Amino acid sequence: MIVLKSEKEIVSIRKSCRIVAQVLADLRNMIEPGITTMELDAFAEKKALEMGGIPAFKGYRGFPSSLCTSINEEIIHGIPSSRKLREGDILGLDFGVIYDGYYGDAAVTYPVGQISPEAKRLIDAAEKAFFEGYEMVQEGHRISDISHAIQKSVEERGYSVIRAFVGHGIGISLHEEPQIPNFGVPGRGPKMKRGLVLAIEPMIAAGDWEVEIKDDNWTAITKDRSLSAHYEHTVALTQKGPEILSRTEEGNLPYAKESPYA
Repeated sequence: MIVLKSEKEIVSIRKSCRIVAQVLADLRNMIEPGITTMELDAFAEKKALEMGGIPAFKGYRGFPSSLCTSINEEIIHGIPSSRKLREGDILGLDFGVIYDGYYGDAAVTYPVGQISPEAKRLIDAAEKAFFEGYEMVQEGHRISDISHAIQKSVEERGYSVIRAFVGHGIGISLHEEPQIPNFGVPGRGPKMKRGLVLAIEPMIAAGDWEVEIKDDNWTAITKDRSLSAHYEHTVALTQKGPEILSRTEEGNLPYAKESPYA
C-alpha cells in the first residue's frame, strides 16, 4: 500500500534528507587516493550523529556499517573496509539517516583523483538519468513513466540499467511501496498523487546489466566486471510540484566533481 505523506511529514523527511545531503557533500572533499572506505564510514556516522540523525543502514537486515561504499564494478551495498582507494577508481556512496522518526536516503558516485573519460561519462549518465526520471514526477503520471524515462536516458548513452534493484517509497520505513524499477514501458502502475515521497535511484553499468553477489552476501557487482554508477535522491510530490528533498541547508545537491549538473 502506498502511504501519501502530509505536509508536516514531508517537513520531517526533508530534515532527515538534509543530514544525508550534508554528509555526502562533506565526503566528496575527503575522497582521495590512499583513504580507506572505513575512514569514510566513520566520518559519515560521526557527522550524522552530530547533526542529530541516526545512521539508518547500520544493523538494517544485518548490514554492518553506516555507509555503503561501492568501488568500480561494485553496484551497491559495498561494505566499508581497510581497502584504500586508488587513483582512477570511482566510488558509489549510499547513505541514509533517521531523524524525528523519518528516513532520508541518497547516493552519489564520486571520482577518486583523475578518472578515465569513460568513467566520467558513466557517472554523468547516472546523474542525467535521475533528472530525466525526476521530471516525470507529476500528478497524474504513472510510476512506470519514471522507469521508462530512466531506461531511455541510460540506453541512449550506450549503457545498461541494472534490473535486480529498484527505487522505492520512503517515510517511516526505509523501503515502502511503490517499487520503482529503472526500466519498463510508460503508462503502467499507480498514478502519482500529492504527498508521494520516493527514492529514485538509477543504477547503471558500462557493460551488461547482470549481477552477482560477493561472498560477503551484500556487495552486488556487475557479472562482467564492467564499471557501475549509482545516483539517488529522495523526492516529494508537493502542492508546488516535485521537490528534491536531499539537499543541504544551503540548497546544494551532492554531485560528482566536475559534474555538468553541479
